[in-house]
Amino acid sequence: MSNSITSAAVVNYAPEKGSVEIREIARPTIGEEDVLLEVANVGVCGSDLHQWTADHSWPVNYPVVLGHEFGGHIVELGSRVTNWKEGDRVVSETAAIVNPNSPMTRTGLYNLDPDRKGFGYGVNGAMTKYVRVPARCLHRVPDNLPFEQACLTEPCCVAYNAVAVNTSIKPGDRVIVIGPGTIGILCAAVAKLCGAQVAVVGLEADRHRLNIAQQYGCDTIAGDATEWAKQADGLGADCVIDAAGASITLKTALRLVRPNGHITKVGWGPQPLNFSLDPLVQKNVTLKGSFSHNWPIWERVIALLANGMLDVKPIIGGVWPLTEWQEAFEKMHKGQVVKSVLKPV
Repeated sequence: MSNSITSAAVVNYAPEKGSVEIREIARPTIGEEDVLLEVANVGVCGSDLHQWTADHSWPVNYPVVLGHEFGGHIVELGSRVTNWKEGDRVVSETAAIVNPNSPMTRTGLYNLDPDRKGFGYGVNGAMTKYVRVPARCLHRVPDNLPFEQACLTEPCCVAYNAVAVNTSIKPGDRVIVIGPGTIGILCAAVAKLCGAQVAVVGLEADRHRLNIAQQYGCDTIAGDATEWAKQADGLGADCVIDAAGASITLKTALRLVRPNGHITKVGWGPQPLNFSLDPLVQKNVTLKGSFSHNWPIWERVIALLANGMLDVKPIIGGVWPLTEWQEAFEKMHKGQVVKSVLKPV
C-alpha cells in the first residue's frame, strides 16, 4: 500500500506551550502484526490538553500526533493478523508499545510495564485519518454503539479500573469524587453502578460540569464537601476518588476520608505536595494509585456501553471537524464542555 497519501493531523511538535498545529502526514506503513485503522472519531483527553499547555509530567516523543481515545474501521491488515477483516468496527487500547517479556506484561498487567508507550505521546495517535495499531490492541464494537460514544471506551476504562478494580466499593458506601472532568464524572458513574452514594466535588467555575454529574444521579458540591462527608456518622467518606489534575487535592482527600477509609488517586499533577502525610498514618488510610487499564476491563466496559448501563452521551459536549481542534480543546480547557470529540474528514 502506498504511503504517498497524506492526511491532516493534529501534531504536538515541541515541549513549549501551544506547540500544536495541523500538519499533513503520510499514511502510515503497517507491520505484519498491525492493522491500519481509518479513524471515525477521536476523543480529546485531558492529557492532550496538558501537552498543548505544556504542563504535563510524562516524556513525549516530539513531534507526535495527539489522540488516544479512538475507534474506526479496519482498512488494511498485516500479513500475520488473524481473526480480523477489513471493514470491522473496532476501538483500540492505548498501549501501543509494550515489552512482551516484562513480568508485568506476562501477568496481563501490560499497562504497568515500565517500557509501555502509548498513542499520542510515545507513538503517533489518532487525531488524523489513518493510524497504525497493533492487532493485539483491538476490541470489536457492536453495531448498535455509535463511534461518537465508542471512542470514549478508553476514559471509561480508566474510570472502571480506578473504581471497580482498584477500589473496593460496596453498595451503600459514601464516595466523594474530587474533580468534575471526564474521568471524575465517569468514576462517579461507575461508583453509582457499584451501588455507592456519590458526591462530585468541584469549584464554583465547574458549575456546568457539576450539573452534568447530576445526570448520573450524583450529589454535587461546589466548594467544601466536609458536611457531605460527615453526614452519615461524622467520621468522613468511605472512599475518596481524587480525579483532579492537581497534587494539592490529595490534602483535601485526606481530610474528607474516614478512619480506615480508602483514597484512590487517578488524577495527574506534577506539583510537589508540600504538606505532611501524618493524617494518612493517623487515620490508617489506604492510598492507592490507578493507571490505565487492560484487556478484560475493555471487554467489560464495551458491554456496559452497548447495553446502556454506562451512558457517555451526557458528557459529550460536541463533535468538531479535526481542523477545528483548537476550538474543541479550548472549550474543554475552559470547562465549557466535559468532553470534546473530533471527526477526521
